Amino acid sequence: MSEEILINVTPVETRVAVVENGMLQEVYIERSQRRGIVGNIYKGKVARVLPGMEAAFVDIGLERAAFIHASDIISPNQEDKNGKHPDISTLLREGQSLVVQVTKDPIGTKGARLTTQLSVPSRYLVYMPGNDHIGISQRIEDEQERDRLRDLIQNCVEKGESNTGANGFIIRTAAEGVGAEELEVDIVFLQRLWLSLEEKIKTSEAPIPIYEDLPLYIRTLRDLVRPYTEKIRIDSRESYQKAYKFVEDFVTEIKSKIEYYPGERPIFDLYSVEDELQKALSRKVQLKSGGYLIIDQTEAMTTIDVNTGAFVGHRNLEETIFKTNLEAARAIARQLRLRNLGGIIILDFIDMEDEEHKRQVLRMLEKMLERDHAKTKISCVSELGLVEMTRKRTTESLGQMLCEPCPACDGRGTVKTSQTVCYEIFREILRINRTYDAQSYLVLASQSVVDLLLDEQSDSVADLETFIGKRIRFQVEMLYTQEQFDVVLQ
Repeated sequence: MSEEILINVTPVETRVAVVENGMLQEVYIERSQRRGIVGNIYKGKVARVLPGMEAAFVDIGLERAAFIHASDIISPNQEDKNGKHPDISTLLREGQSLVVQVTKDPIGTKGARLTTQLSVPSRYLVYMPGNDHIGISQRIEDEQERDRLRDLIQNCVEKGESNTGANGFIIRTAAEGVGAEELEVDIVFLQRLWLSLEEKIKTSEAPIPIYEDLPLYIRTLRDLVRPYTEKIRIDSRESYQKAYKFVEDFVTEIKSKIEYYPGERPIFDLYSVEDELQKALSRKVQLKSGGYLIIDQTEAMTTIDVNTGAFVGHRNLEETIFKTNLEAARAIARQLRLRNLGGIIILDFIDMEDEEHKRQVLRMLEKMLERDHAKTKISCVSELGLVEMTRKRTTESLGQMLCEPCPACDGRGTVKTSQTVCYEIFREILRINRTYDAQSYLVLASQSVVDLLLDEQSDSVADLETFIGKRIRFQVEMLYTQEQFDVVLQ
C-alpha cells in the first residue's frame, strides 16, 4: 500500500488529508477559533450534581458546561460486587474542584464528555498517572512482540527515575519493533511532563486549562504516520520548520519522509482532495458499478442504504446483489473514515439469500475497517437484513464541522411545496378576516408561490375574494424562502 499525508496550513485553518493509493481516505480539520479539545486536561469546578442521572456538570471554562458520568470518576476496583458504582452524591459536591480530561468534543447541543482517569500521550506510549496497568494496542497482534514490549516497559519503569507514584502505560501501535532506548526516552519525558502538570494543578484556580494537546499538524506526525507512509508534505514553510524540529527531537525515523511543498498548485489539488471533500458532503455516493449509497446522518444514528442503481449484472439477480454489496462494503468503510461518522450506524445492504454471500460481505467490511483509527464493532446480519455497528465518536463529523442546518427547511432536508404554502395562505386570510376588519389584503411571498397563485390557483383566489368580499393582491419578496409568507392588512 502507498500512503501519503498532505498538510495544508493557513492562519485560520489546518487541514490534513490521508491519501492511500491515490484516493482520499481521511480528513482532519482544525480551525484556530474552534480547536478540538479532546485530550486536554482542565482543573474544573463542579457546577451541578445530578443523582438521577448518576452524572454531574463541570465548568471547565467553555461556553457550555461539560458532562461527567459516575463511571468516569471512579476506577473499576471501587465498584461493589454487583458491578454498581457508588452514588454520584458521595463522589462529588457542587463547588468542588476536579481535575478532568476531555474524551469527547462538544457535539451539537451536547457539552464535552469528561473523565478523571487522566492520560498523557507521546509517540510510543500513553502515560496513565496513578495507575499500574501496562496495556498494549490490539493492532500489535504478534504475541512474542507483545511480550517483548511489556517486559521492556516493566524494566524501564523499575530502573527509571520514578518518584511519581504508580506508573501505568499503554503501548501504542507505533512502538512495534522499537528498542529499549527509545521507550526509555519516552517514559522519562512523560514522567517529567506529568510532574510539571502536577505543580500547575496545585497552584491554579479553577476553571483553567492545565494541559493542551499539540496542534493538528504536529499530532499528525505523532499519531498518523505508519511504516507504509511514503511522504508527508506540508505547504507552509513555517509549519514545516516546526514540524521538522519536532521530528528531529521525537520521531527521527520519519525524518526522510517529511518535505516542504512549495508548488504553485494548491497541495489539496494534487489528488483532487477538494473535489472529494465536496462529494463527502452529499447524501449520495456513486459506486463504480452503477450502484449507489444513500447516507443520512441524524441525531440518534446514521443510516446507509445500498442500491443497485444502474448496475444490472451479467449472470443472475443473486450474483448482481452480491457484487453490489461487496463493492458497497468497501465504499462504506471509506465513507465512515472520510466523513468521520460515529455512534450507532445501520447498514441496509440489499437482501441476500445465500448465507455464504452474507458472510463474505461482512468479512469484507471487517477487513476494510481494520485500517480505521477509530474503534468499531459490527453485529451479524439481522432478520431484517440490516447490519448494526458502532464507531467510536470523539469529534464532530465532517458534515457537522463544515455545515449548519438549512435556514429554509430548518434542517429537515425538505421544504413545503408551493401548493402547500398557497393553501396555508388561504387559511391565514380566512383566519385574519374573522378577526380584523380590513379593506383588502396584500400577500408577500416567494416568486414560485406568487406565480402559482396567479396561474393555477387563480380560480381559487377569485372564489376566496368573492367569499370574503375583499380584494387580495400579491407581491414577490425575493429574499423570502419558499415556505415564508406574510399577509398584510390594508
